[in-house]
Amino acid sequence: MPFLILAIGAIALFVDMPGTSFFVLSNPNGGFTQKTQVNLGLDLTGGFSATYRVVPGQGTPTSAQMETLRTIIENRINTTGAVEPVIETIGSDEILIQIPNATDSSVIERLVGATGDLELVILPKADYGTGAINADTQNGITAVAAVAGPKAVPASGSMMDAALLKTAQFHGKDLDTGLIFPQVIAAGSSTWQVAFGFNSTVASSFETATAQGAGQYMSIVLDGKIISSPVIQGQLTGGKGVITGGFDKASATDLSNILTYGALPFAIEQIGKGNVPASLGSEFLNRTLFAGAIGIGLVMLFMLVFYRLPGVVACLALCYYAMTVLAMFKIVPVTLTLAGIAAFVISVGMAVDANILIFERTKEELRAGKTLATAVEAGFQRAWNSILDSNVSSLITACILYFGGSSIIKGFALVLIIGVATSMFTAVTVSRTLLRSVIHLQTLQKAWLYGVSDAEFQARALGGRLARRETRGRV
Repeated sequence: MPFLILAIGAIALFVDMPGTSFFVLSNPNGGFTQKTQVNLGLDLTGGFSATYRVVPGQGTPTSAQMETLRTIIENRINTTGAVEPVIETIGSDEILIQIPNATDSSVIERLVGATGDLELVILPKADYGTGAINADTQNGITAVAAVAGPKAVPASGSMMDAALLKTAQFHGKDLDTGLIFPQVIAAGSSTWQVAFGFNSTVASSFETATAQGAGQYMSIVLDGKIISSPVIQGQLTGGKGVITGGFDKASATDLSNILTYGALPFAIEQIGKGNVPASLGSEFLNRTLFAGAIGIGLVMLFMLVFYRLPGVVACLALCYYAMTVLAMFKIVPVTLTLAGIAAFVISVGMAVDANILIFERTKEELRAGKTLATAVEAGFQRAWNSILDSNVSSLITACILYFGGSSIIKGFALVLIIGVATSMFTAVTVSRTLLRSVIHLQTLQKAWLYGVSDAEFQARALGGRLARRETRGRV
């Protein structure tokens, strides 16, 4: 256990140092080279704001449709790594988006503004001819030359003819979201494509259509704009295919995210954007941190005065706790708002409370005549049930808030979950290991260091006989 404590502490200390790179849970594919930092919320640092409105002429959206619209937009924005975005409906047809500390608003605007309507249109060969089919000896396919039609194949980036778009055979709503992902076309290549697949009810139809349409062009259309018009080389088994179109990693990822979370129920337009000033600001943050430091300092002073040597252990464990929690804030990462800071202070109080339970139990065991080592072990064991019950109830409450609350409440709950879980580890493991290490030092085996009288502590040296005689006398 001491090695585990040292390992966790070393990692936490490394992550806490400014400018270090480590693994970040919000981007598991980024490896251990990602910059770690504590993000600040809108109230402390400001951010980017944009307002969108349902394009007029599509009917009046219901509250349920607006909530669906808001959820899809929130899911898309979350894929950018934005932490604790505020997305809320305004009135009957508007959506307000606020993102703290946003560094690239263009990515967010591109994701939000795309309606996400995907259509696959197999172009009639009588009008557009057929494309070249490449030879595939493994599957017995011979090469077929292209045959031009009277009409030119629609170019990538152009708008699809409205009449032709109505003949689309396959639609984005039929996609299997589990089969959508960006991928590199070939090893060592910098060109990306997006893999997709249809659900089981449409997959067989897609197989049949591609088998019958071999050689024909199939336009892949997103929001009315043609992404690409590849030639169907043969039957695409399993209802799966890929979308090509000169993507880089960012654009392929954006497209896959748009398709994964589905099309917006209404087309929307941006009616305003700008920067959101910090409602509290850096001065308020500094004052809050200063007040928090004073509060923690007073708690440490109380532990030192009242519990003495165990209080020193508790203070060391509390420093370890703060270091570990800060590292977790960077690894998750967490966006600290005023509510988040409040949750951290609450979790500090719970960490100290656990130590108080343990030390009071230890003093009771000393007064009952147990040896110092036995009293310490018994104190931890007897306090564990109370610590577990109180912390688990707090975790359950925090989880309910996290999964059922707004973005601000989720931030508060996430900080509380991290703080409570870490406090259980430091109070029971770190404090216990430190106290076990110091009680065997002869110079530290003095009654006043443990907050008991010499007479009570003398019972330890007599193996408990004195205490038992006193107990019988009082009875």
